[in-house]
Amino acid sequence: MPNLMGNLDARGEFWRPPMETPAVTISPAQTGTCERCGTEFVMGSRFCHLCGLEREPQLRQPRMGLSSLLDIRRLQEALGLTTGSLIAFIIGVVCTLAAIGTGLIFTATTVLDWQAVQVWRIEWLLAAAAAFLAGLLLKRPTS
Repeated sequence: MPNLMGNLDARGEFWRPPMETPAVTISPAQTGTCERCGTEFVMGSRFCHLCGLEREPQLRQPRMGLSSLLDIRRLQEALGLTTGSLIAFIIGVVCTLAAIGTGLIFTATTVLDWQAVQVWRIEWLLAAAAAFLAGLLLKRPTS
């Protein structure tokens, strides 16, 4: 009797063995029982009501405090500067911000006031340029 599917063997083509599923280990925290004392967690609770163990420990992210932002060594490594050139760079940034802030703080009502504000801005920008130049001169040459 001829094969109904033509030349294809129906047994080998359409039947495949089931895929093996990896063994899954379930921790006691996922089953709803405490790892330490074995009691069941109250629905929706984060801690065991008997011993106080945390159900699923939260990942704690380190806080970015002011001290970590002002870490001199980390700034030096990130920017590739020596201590002197880093200090000069910071002074240059502060002077640049002061030049910008001078125009925002002081308002000019007369031409004479406007000229005075511009002179102060020029002085701050010259100080920033001198600080950046000092930072370049203090930077260690790359080898």
